[in-house]
Amino acid sequence: MAEEQMAQLGNSVIPMVNKLQDIFAQLRSQSTIELPQVAVVGSQSSGKSSVLEALVGRDFLPRGSGIVTRRPLVLQLVQTKRRGDAVDQEWGEFLHCSDTKFFDFAEIRKEIQAETDREAGENKGVSDKKIRLKIFSPNVLDITLIDLPGLTKVPVGDQPSDIEARIRTMIMSYIKHQTCLILAVTPANADLANSDALQMAGVADPDGYRTIGVITKLDIMDRGTDARNFLLGKVIPLHLGYVGVVNRSQEDILLNRSIKDALISEEKFFRSQPTYNELADQCGVPQLAKKLNQVLVQHIKSVLPGLKSRISAALVSVAKEHASYGVISESKASQGALLLKFLAKYCEEFCSLIEGKSEEILTSELSGGARIHYIFQHIFVHRLEDVDPCEGLTDDDIRTAIQNATGPQSALFVPDVPFQVLVRRQISRLLDPSLQCARFVYDELIKICHRCLVNELQRFPVLRKRMDEVTTKFLREGLEPSETMIGHLIEMQIDYINTSHPNFVGGSKAVELALQQVKSSRMAATLTGKKMRMFMLEMVDTEKVPNTERNSKLLNILGRQGNGIVPDPAPRPVTEGEKTAPAVRITICYSSNFVGSSWGISSIFRSHENRVSVKDNSTNRPFGESAQTLDLGYSTIHLKEPPSVLRPSESHSEQDAVEITVTKLLLRSYYDIVRKSIEDSVPKAIMHYLVNHAKRELHNVFIEKLYKEALFEEMLQEPEEISIKRKHARDTLKVLQQAWQTLDELPLEAESLERGYSLAASGSTSSGSTDSTSYSPIHPKGTQIWQCY
Repeated sequence: MAEEQMAQLGNSVIPMVNKLQDIFAQLRSQSTIELPQVAVVGSQSSGKSSVLEALVGRDFLPRGSGIVTRRPLVLQLVQTKRRGDAVDQEWGEFLHCSDTKFFDFAEIRKEIQAETDREAGENKGVSDKKIRLKIFSPNVLDITLIDLPGLTKVPVGDQPSDIEARIRTMIMSYIKHQTCLILAVTPANADLANSDALQMAGVADPDGYRTIGVITKLDIMDRGTDARNFLLGKVIPLHLGYVGVVNRSQEDILLNRSIKDALISEEKFFRSQPTYNELADQCGVPQLAKKLNQVLVQHIKSVLPGLKSRISAALVSVAKEHASYGVISESKASQGALLLKFLAKYCEEFCSLIEGKSEEILTSELSGGARIHYIFQHIFVHRLEDVDPCEGLTDDDIRTAIQNATGPQSALFVPDVPFQVLVRRQISRLLDPSLQCARFVYDELIKICHRCLVNELQRFPVLRKRMDEVTTKFLREGLEPSETMIGHLIEMQIDYINTSHPNFVGGSKAVELALQQVKSSRMAATLTGKKMRMFMLEMVDTEKVPNTERNSKLLNILGRQGNGIVPDPAPRPVTEGEKTAPAVRITICYSSNFVGSSWGISSIFRSHENRVSVKDNSTNRPFGESAQTLDLGYSTIHLKEPPSVLRPSESHSEQDAVEITVTKLLLRSYYDIVRKSIEDSVPKAIMHYLVNHAKRELHNVFIEKLYKEALFEEMLQEPEEISIKRKHARDTLKVLQQAWQTLDELPLEAESLERGYSLAASGSTSSGSTDSTSYSPIHPKGTQIWQCY
């Protein structure tokens, strides 16, 4: 009962997979759906072709020296019903000539050779394009295998120098997929531990869940050696185990010994050899065919749900792609309707992206209108707030402006003109960032246009180009009134300084605040000066420095206050001429070279005859000498001419400090009022004249510029690559629909399949059979395969 259910299962799923392979073969190598299959891997002359011919029971593969299999051969074995007393028919069909049936298997061999030569050349060349062959026979089990080129080391004929690497890459492209079972063929008369087939299978299937080992040429091993431990999986364990086979020798082939006779000899070999006698039920080509059939059925069952999901997902994706290419419009009416559809949809998507209502909202970055908002609030506003209103104005600049505004007189109050001039100068600096903000928004609108209808307009590059040209010109025209309005906003602020603004600090308040600041700064400076003098006094050591030197240092330190005039530190000897003078004297400290030069105040008020010049004093001229002689050298006083560029004196009076502080306060107060107004008005101007104007008028501009019957054919012309893509999408969609229908035709659903396996497993267990074809489920990496005991 269990065997009948298993046979029914095999008769259902393997033909279904064969049909799927035929369906997907229409796409050639462009299909992305990996179907369940068995790949035959082995080195050159390992016996792969002999194994495949033994499975079919007929000679049909090319033979010869060196590499023979030079293209992948997809071999589908289809079991047919026997015809009773009539002679059973066997035939082959190639996909590339499906209308022809080959009843002569020698002709099949010739066609394989001819098709190989057509693609790979006649001088040992290799190609990765598949040959698909179906063989119908009542003597085979439903199996699908792929015979891959054998691994070779040395290039011959037209083979490239890297032939080994190319063949390995080709083989790996098949066996790396989880849907592929690996039939690793290894000759017993070679070093089994270094088998190329097992080595590649180990790379693609490191856990050994998808690999079946086949050991050939057991009858020609060296005497005293055997492959028993390999067949038992003790050397390189595989979950699906090993199968030993005995191929026909070259002599048998030359003598045309039939495969039926070879199978009989093979069975005698395993029965007669003591080493393999116990393994005879697990060895031989019939056991390999049976095992392949059952393992493939179970493998198909395990990957079937995932296969159906992949086909369903591919159907949705390809259908969407095919719809994006649309249909070809030939009449003027249909072309006009199509153009209107594109123009309206473009404008709709343009507005949606600006308003944040697009169907595809990004989560990784800001886009559309959100970027415009970021420009307004985080680039434009923040930059204006970071600018110092007095940036570029020094105290000397402000003082110079104040003095220039007072003319030849000193100002009794802070003049208004310097404030007006300076605040206009600072307001004009707001023009450049405002214009730059408008250009930033213009650039963002261009980016938004490039995101509209990206996929739909791929069909029509000419239309895309024309639409981009129209939108770019239209937005550039909208930028001009925006910039003009921004210029007017700045000019209005410059033309009228509204000192009556309720938020303006005002003159009286500014003076009050300025006086407070000046007073606070002078108090801080006084405290700092006192601390410095105390520190300098402590630096003068009274114990180590003589009294006269100490006094001189103190006077030099402390004498720098009061405009350089300090009391004379100590009395000095008085001459006869000075005895009648007052006792008060001063020391004038002009510089470090003249510290200590003494002049008497009494000399400023003395009569002409008692006045002494520096020169006279240095030569000890008597005080009683005639003044007329002294006045002769100073009868003319010369003034220096003023320089071409005059700057105010470096010393600042308290009044200067107050005036500068008042002007700065007024500048900051009024600049902040203007800045807030500009921060509010400029984004409004840009939105009105540029952004919202584009949203309102873009569709009308498109109709005016592009909706012209003479331009329909030119703008709606498709490039050749789009036509190719549409055809490929249509073909792929058709193939996927056929594949989906094929899966729906499967008579057994997933639950029935599971129940069938359970019955098969329970049947074999209850009967106590130790048949090598019984399996138990295992779950490596989420994929259900079955282990051979």
